Amino acid sequence: MQMSVYKDRAEDLERFEFMMGLERGRLAVTLDLLTDALVLVGQHGVYCQSARQAGKPAMDIQIISQCLGGAKELIASVMEEMAKTRAIDRARTDSASSPGQS
Repeated sequence: MQMSVYKDRAEDLERFEFMMGLERGRLAVTLDLLTDALVLVGQHGVYCQSARQAGKPAMDIQIISQCLGGAKELIASVMEEMAKTRAIDRARTDSASSPGQS
């Protein structure tokens, strides 16, 4: 039986959610999961070599690696945008609450 990611990664979720907030924390754990999957696919690629391209993983392994890498890149960019938005919101809040500022 498969364990829920919320139970399986409870410690990581708690730590990252505390450090980064709920959304960014969960995305950080998602990046970790994708990294783990990339490592496993990479290890598998060592044993499943392409018949046409010596020294390269089989085509399906290459495609899986590209997809996982692309997913990581997209998630990382969302996290960066969320951090920028959060910083802008904080700056606005700080300037609005500062006395003598308009």
